[in-house]
Amino acid sequence: MMIVIGTKCRLEQTVTQELTAEAVGSGALPVFGTPFMAAMMENAALTALQPFLEEGRGSVGTHLDISHDAPTPVGMKVFAEAEITGVSENGKMVEFQVSAWDEKGPIGKGTHTRAIIASEKFLARCNARLNP
Repeated sequence: MMIVIGTKCRLEQTVTQELTAEAVGSGALPVFGTPFMAAMMENAALTALQPFLEEGRGSVGTHLDISHDAPTPVGMKVFAEAEITGVSENGKMVEFQVSAWDEKGPIGKGTHTRAIIASEKFLARCNARLNP
């Protein structure tokens, strides 16, 4: 199936204490942590791409270039969206525009790249790294 430019996925969650910078160690304050915002953006991209992949295929993140521009307190809803903006000529690399916002407005934005992989082959190559 051909990957459709413009395909989007939007995710939503409520910020809990477990999703704070303080909890993950990326900061000292009880605000929505950047690693969790990044993970939401990647998850939105993964979810947008997945319907286009054949059985046995998956995708892995290879690049993430984002800014986290505003803080979000515990208890507020956050949203992340990814939109497919490009596919490499060989069809193996997929580019996304990613953004995040809370109930008051934008909190982050950037770009993300995912590589399409053969899942079993990828895991075998990964696990081979355990052998000296």
